[in-house]
Amino acid sequence: MNTLRAGWVITQRDLAHWVRQPWAPIFNLLFAIMLLLIFGFLFGGAITVPGGGDYIQFLLPGMLALSMMFGVEATATAMANDARKGITDRFRSMPISSAAVSLGRVGADMSNSAVELLVLIVGGLIIGWRVDAGPAPVALAVGLLLWLRFALLWLGIYLGLLLRGEGATAAVQVLVWPIGFLSTAIVSAETMPGWLGAIASWNPLSATAAAARQLFGNPTGLTEGPLVDGAVWLAIGWPLLITVIFLPLSARAYRRLRT
Repeated sequence: MNTLRAGWVITQRDLAHWVRQPWAPIFNLLFAIMLLLIFGFLFGGAITVPGGGDYIQFLLPGMLALSMMFGVEATATAMANDARKGITDRFRSMPISSAAVSLGRVGADMSNSAVELLVLIVGGLIIGWRVDAGPAPVALAVGLLLWLRFALLWLGIYLGLLLRGEGATAAVQVLVWPIGFLSTAIVSAETMPGWLGAIASWNPLSATAAAARQLFGNPTGLTEGPLVDGAVWLAIGWPLLITVIFLPLSARAYRRLRT
């Protein structure tokens, strides 16, 4: 059985598990919708977008990028649980590539991510978000969002294999929340103190959020800095770097896994 075929079988296994127990992806989606409503309607009236523009138009692409990061916790938890319960050891005893299990997990999570992204986009359109761009830029924006998720999944897989048990979930939570909010997903870096805004501007999540805003034709909240002209390239480069680092580390962690 080749790697891609084995990975597809494992993808189907993970998707079937979600069909039987759909609460985790449903709660993740509801959490993202809750954040969108809180910041869009509860806090949005007090937030000014540098350069002008409506805050909902600014917020929605950022929330799409943020939702791509929040799903990593579920990936790490699933990999950690499989390793702790011996399921991963069963896979390792089979005549399949060591990459197949991780590819299967990534395939299932990317399918879930695409559905989550679609639901959030439809929800955004319902509450007043609008796209002012053609089909090609919109497709590229969606592709960059999924590209970020793909890269971050390898980080989640690595942490899940490295820190089995509850430690994996805690580690991802500690990682995701500061990185997620220390970005331009919700507010512009130009509203932050100078040193903090500089950090936020170089956050990989900020690059994807800024690129999505530009491609969707929404306000960017940017008047200066590296994201003004280079957001799309950074949104391609940052996930590529993350993938290059953590995909091999995930494969190595899988090969060295011990019960």
